[in-house]
Amino acid sequence: MHDIRILIVEDEKKIADSLKQGLTENSFQAEVAYDGVMGWKLFRNQSFDLVILDINLPGMNGYELCKAIRSANAAVPVVMLTAMSAVDDKIEGFDAGADDYIIKPFDFRELLVRIRALLKRIHTTVATGTLLKAGDLVMNLDSKEVTRNEQTISLTAKEFQLLEYLLRNKNRVVSRADIALQVWDIDFDTRTNVIDVYVNYLRKKIDKGFDEPLIHTHVGMGYVLKDKS
Repeated sequence: MHDIRILIVEDEKKIADSLKQGLTENSFQAEVAYDGVMGWKLFRNQSFDLVILDINLPGMNGYELCKAIRSANAAVPVVMLTAMSAVDDKIEGFDAGADDYIIKPFDFRELLVRIRALLKRIHTTVATGTLLKAGDLVMNLDSKEVTRNEQTISLTAKEFQLLEYLLRNKNRVVSRADIALQVWDIDFDTRTNVIDVYVNYLRKKIDKGFDEPLIHTHVGMGYVLKDKS
């Protein structure tokens, strides 16, 4: 992990410095920015393998910074670390392009587990081909384009990840806990409906206006994306 570089964007100096120390002790290289503008400047001028950022940042807030990072680099993992715990806040974070969302106060050991899981996913992903298909739904993993019946479907980064997971497991029921672990890298929390919200987002984009729905609910079990018969 000595060559893994992490950018920390956190305006609370005590938290930022503590994070840097903890990551350094775990063999990561870490840089700190205490406001969003400086964070964006560092990201543009240096190479990082992962970004940890707060939402309430001076100069440029975490949502804005995350969107800017996503525009510049679609692959680098972004972890939002914030005291904002409402479901709407989480959804806004994921819509901005975050890969994970951790609520303050947090256990550093949990953050470490999530960081390693995200880095493992990025560095060990092996595509089973450039195209994933279910009926007339086609996902191009190289161009990040999705079409159904040759109509282009625009997805957010998190919607794309969710659909990719469903496609890789097509015709198999996946539980909300499976989705939480594989798409969000978070322990399943029965109190949140973030996963259901995102499945509904996908349904509106993938199934609405088409004759046959692909995404199905198995009550009490989870969701399944079925090939058209």
